[in-house]
Amino acid sequence: MKRQRTAFELQADLCKVMSSPKRIEIINALKDGEKSVFELVKILGTPKANVSQHLSVMRLKGILKSRRAGVNVFYSITNPKIISACSLMRELLVETMLEREKVAHTITQL
Repeated sequence: MKRQRTAFELQADLCKVMSSPKRIEIINALKDGEKSVFELVKILGTPKANVSQHLSVMRLKGILKSRRAGVNVFYSITNPKIISACSLMRELLVETMLEREKVAHTITQL
């Protein structure tokens, strides 16, 4: 039982890290492969300091890994299941939104 509690705590901690829309946006930007900090700043339209802070947290939690090449730092996702989990959550949200729209439409037709 103690081992399960630890797993649940780790899962909750990971979910807290992924509760930031900007971090989910970073995952989306990295889904097709590694990118430099400069590329991520350009894609996200966010200041470098802010992007770097998010990248640092995600790297420390094991979501991302980094690689230095000269003055550039490149980031990539550590495990493709992270991308799958984000995609699955997005699909669930879209389905939920569509179902709510159907209910709202039905109610307005009464």
